Amino acid sequence: MKLHDISLTISEDMAVYRDKEEKKPKIEITRTLKDGSNESKIYIESHTGTHADAPYHMLQKGKKIDSLNLSSFIGECIVLDLTNAKGSIKKQDLQKYEDKIKKGDIVLLKTKNKPENKFNFEFVYLEKSGADFLSAKKIKLVGIDN
Repeated sequence: MKLHDISLTISEDMAVYRDKEEKKPKIEITRTLKDGSNESKIYIESHTGTHADAPYHMLQKGKKIDSLNLSSFIGECIVLDLTNAKGSIKKQDLQKYEDKIKKGDIVLLKTKNKPENKFNFEFVYLEKSGADFLSAKKIKLVGIDN
């Protein structure tokens, strides 16, 4: 299997949720080669850049991120082109892919979203009816590019 790393690089000038300054990553150099080695500290919010939301993020009794098996994030995937979706991805947006989505799939949603230095308040997101549709298909994971 060929692996593709689709994660974004973390930097102090990357976009963060609602452009809140306190959510920006902070990178502090703590040692240099003059001191024997280069070392640094990175301070980030759990929702910085490319990340996974554990079920606990939205469900009181959901699993926390440290209890999820890493194999949940690796596997064959399908990419659904939803670049024409406006505002949110709903059940009706996904239904045209119904025959392509199989149980156990990793589903990646390609939207008009793109990496930016400022938070885009009009980003495309997965709406509840779309999430319920994918959940009913018993997929392994869903990812979105925002």
